[in-house]
Amino acid sequence: MRSKGARKWSSMALLLVVSMSARAAGDLKVEDAWIRWLPANLPGAGYMTLTNTGMTERVLLGASSPDYGDVSFHRTVNKNGMSDMTAVDSIAVKPQASVRFAAGGYHLMLMRPKRSLQPGDQVMVTLLFSGGQTVTAGFDVRAGNE
Repeated sequence: MRSKGARKWSSMALLLVVSMSARAAGDLKVEDAWIRWLPANLPGAGYMTLTNTGMTERVLLGASSPDYGDVSFHRTVNKNGMSDMTAVDSIAVKPQASVRFAAGGYHLMLMRPKRSLQPGDQVMVTLLFSGGQTVTAGFDVRAGNE
């Protein structure tokens, strides 16, 4: 039979593992968050899976990071065989659904880096939703070929 202390530490360890694998606030969850590293302090692209576990649509309105001067949303679309990247003002996340930010689709554009970043670093990004709700998540910086 395990002691209360052992159960408490076991529960705390499980909570730590869960919190490290996904960042959540209320009914919004960010998973698999990463930034494609580019040399020479060029702008970066951020990717993630954003999940709405609630019963109400959530609208992503903006993002910020202490490591970048500007963070915006873009979407790459294929028009007549040509890729075209356009800015997006907002992204709706339906109830009980996910939006995947990935190469060739939605992504964060991270402009004007404020420090030299390297693969292995982590960048904090705060996502702003309608109604004032925010979610802050750590994005791992990865080499472009990972």
